[in-house]
Amino acid sequence: MASINSVAGRTIALTGAGSGIGRALARLLAEKGAKLALADRDADGLAETAKLLGNYPHSTAVFDVTDPGALEDWVDAAAAEFGGLDGIINNAGLSVVAPFEHCPPEEFDRVMAVNFDAVMRGCRAALPHLIGGEHGWIVNVSSVFGMMGYPTQTAYNASKYAVRGFTEALHLEMQLTHPEVQVVRVHPGGIKTRVAHNSKFIRGLGEGPEAMQHDPDDFLANAPTTAEQAAETIVRGMERGEHRVLIGKDARMVDYLTRLFPVSYWKRIGTFLSSDDKKAETQEAGGKKAHAR
Repeated sequence: MASINSVAGRTIALTGAGSGIGRALARLLAEKGAKLALADRDADGLAETAKLLGNYPHSTAVFDVTDPGALEDWVDAAAAEFGGLDGIINNAGLSVVAPFEHCPPEEFDRVMAVNFDAVMRGCRAALPHLIGGEHGWIVNVSSVFGMMGYPTQTAYNASKYAVRGFTEALHLEMQLTHPEVQVVRVHPGGIKTRVAHNSKFIRGLGEGPEAMQHDPDDFLANAPTTAEQAAETIVRGMERGEHRVLIGKDARMVDYLTRLFPVSYWKRIGTFLSSDDKKAETQEAGGKKAHAR
């Protein structure tokens, strides 16, 4: 018999299911016996995920998570279709690359609406279905950038720190009032997905060869964790009753250094996360070798 924390036979709603971590989660949860309500604004991506699931029990809905009515209707419809709801994974997210002084207000607000407001509303819609049940999950995907600041990511940082703080507080509330609801916050590091390619690039920081610029291909090549590994870590955390889930060695490094050096962490980890710095070091080393020949 499955344990109380097992996802087998449970109904779980999942946003951002059309690609990346969301698609990997859908496949893994389905293989483990969960019934899935999947959502994404990308109709083609969601259709591809559904195709990969084959005959595993699932439903799909195409809408923008920033539409409060559509989000609430989707959660209620999932519960009605599958005879209840046991969990929600608020995974949908986006990013814009721009220093704050050059980030248009509408772009900043859009990131907050998708990454935080929709998470909060997803929790609000799901909670009535979870409270009083045997065991339920609220899983909110923050980021490694919910633990550290990063230049050109003020909007993304703000949204992911908000998810972190909101989820921590909700976790404490549920422990005191409804312990049957497990609240999980997830902090992925670099994941091999198209997230960097899908980010809206406005401008980098600074000028010249030392400037911090946006290089999606470099991010993809250097991300240490696959979407499948991320999904496995999240589901394992759900089934083990964990509240905080760190994904990847880079996330664990950031967690350690930001706690050990809360003021000066950037001096220690900035060079590890800046592809431009790594490129400059590589180019300099290559130049010295060429000169030596």
